[in-house]
Amino acid sequence: MELTEIVEKILSYGPCCDHCLGRFFGKRGHGLSNDERGRSIRISHEIAQNLQHETFSGSCWICNNFFDHIQEWADRVANATCDIEYSTFLIGCRIPPLISESEEMVWSDLSLTDPEPIKSEVNREVGKAVSTLTGKMTDFKKPDIMALLDLGQNEVVIQINPVFIYGRYQKFERGIPQTHWDCRACQGAGCERCNFTGKQYQDSVEELIGRPVIEIFSADNAVLHGAGREDIDARMIGTGRPFILEVVAPKRRTLDLVQVESAINKSANGRVSVEFSRWTDRSEVETLKSNKAHKKYRIVVEVEGTPSADEFAKCVKSLTGAIIRQRTPERVAHRRADKIRERKVLDIESLGGEPGRFTIEVTGEAGLYIKELISGDKGRTHPSLSEILGFPAHVTSLDVVLVEERKEV
Repeated sequence: MELTEIVEKILSYGPCCDHCLGRFFGKRGHGLSNDERGRSIRISHEIAQNLQHETFSGSCWICNNFFDHIQEWADRVANATCDIEYSTFLIGCRIPPLISESEEMVWSDLSLTDPEPIKSEVNREVGKAVSTLTGKMTDFKKPDIMALLDLGQNEVVIQINPVFIYGRYQKFERGIPQTHWDCRACQGAGCERCNFTGKQYQDSVEELIGRPVIEIFSADNAVLHGAGREDIDARMIGTGRPFILEVVAPKRRTLDLVQVESAINKSANGRVSVEFSRWTDRSEVETLKSNKAHKKYRIVVEVEGTPSADEFAKCVKSLTGAIIRQRTPERVAHRRADKIRERKVLDIESLGGEPGRFTIEVTGEAGLYIKELISGDKGRTHPSLSEILGFPAHVTSLDVVLVEERKEV
């Protein structure tokens, strides 16, 4: 069909504003907005049909004259974000089904090949108005905030994207889990067993770090993503464990990390400490979690026997370079798959001690169960120090002193 014939058929559906008329040909031509394109098409059609020119002034059957209210929507976005710190934004929208179905019906009926959906124009035009009003820039990939326009509900919903901070933490107190645990009895609902807190443990590394961060950033939450995790009864000392802190829905974004770090360390009061190195983004969270980190432990071992210090050190050293076959330990079998894993002891040595009680340092591949390396876990770990010594041995205290990040090849 010729352009004038197509326009004639489009206009036969009902009154159509310049924006919607131009959008039916939205991918044709360059350098024109849809309302400019629609106005030009309307005038060309009137000339071809020898009709009196009339500027559109009715009620558009497709958008109900939405585009007359662009500035009002921009004002609402600006008002909704006035107490939020941000530099970049993105507009999104929910279009009532009747509007989408109306324009799609015309596309289908007339086999149009170059239309643009109304959703794209709404996002673009409101985005331009918001940028002019606020001086902020649109970012299609990683905006600080997203403003969702719900045309059906006539409301603006603001979504604040998180910020991510890379650092290392140390944990100096045993008995603190890395992240929040719901009470096992009530699953977080609150009961007498947990004193109606909903928590299995009253504090975690995540919460000790997160509480001051939530306040400083005026955020909704703070989530800790660690490069592995230590046992609850282990300390994390030495170089600390790498982690990324995700600050959820922060109303403040550009803060001095040294000051944030200081506030956390003061609030944690010696139980944990952090050292932040840089800002990062979500993509590095998965990288951090997938990296295979070698870990170095310092452990105190009690032996139910009387090996001399030299005999003990010799037995310990014999495990250097050993490949350890470990069936999932009994202590974690309730939450992990029952299978056999092979891990390597990279280095191990005795630092000395007294009869029946020795200190060991051991470096192992990620996933090596250190307590079971010592005890043997009733034969589930082979070889083990207990097996080599010929005496039962077990770990009485464990500290992680080094987590070395290594990417999996």
